Amino acid sequence: MTTEKLLQGVDAFSTWIGKAFAWLIVALMLLVCVEVFKRYILNMPTAWVFDVSNMLYGTLFMMTGAYTLAHDGHVRGDFLYGSMPPRRQAAIDLALYIVFFLPGILALTWAGWIYFGDSLRMHETTFNATPLPIYPFKFFIPLAGAVVLVQGISEIVRCIVCLRTGAWTPRLKDAQEIDVVEQQLASSTYVDEAAKRDAIARSRNIDEMARQRMEQE
Repeated sequence: MTTEKLLQGVDAFSTWIGKAFAWLIVALMLLVCVEVFKRYILNMPTAWVFDVSNMLYGTLFMMTGAYTLAHDGHVRGDFLYGSMPPRRQAAIDLALYIVFFLPGILALTWAGWIYFGDSLRMHETTFNATPLPIYPFKFFIPLAGAVVLVQGISEIVRCIVCLRTGAWTPRLKDAQEIDVVEQQLASSTYVDEAAKRDAIARSRNIDEMARQRMEQE
């Protein structure tokens, strides 16, 4: 298995995890809509909805972190970074991953596991009229840390490969993201027609090249 295929396999895993937990948005939306109806129309508020909504949002936030990292979606102040050659970018990223990312994520995963264990032993619950168990939610803290750690190690390998080759290893492209870009460009009133056609053609070309590369491997 080539390094590129291994890295894209980790990207695919993180993408699958992120998309699976993204469905919590639907559950959270339905929960809030039902509670608003019950509270303001039926005058029958539910005591546990606030706690459950916090748990759903917290789980969604934590479990989609690896997806964002896999698609290079985290916020970066790239005023200088974006103009640097790939090797210099990789050197900066590698240093930051080693100095800040690894210690932080390892601490989060380890502390989260202890945090979950303590909650499980005491069967911790919420403090309201309808107590709910908290330890299942706290289990997602070390789980999210472990998933982000795997993706982070993949990013470190990507940096090392870039330092050796002078070029970034292509990321696994999300087909839906290409579709969204095309839809936004097609409906934009601030981009002339020639630029629209050129940008859409380039996005489709990138997607096709990635697909062909994966088929060849």
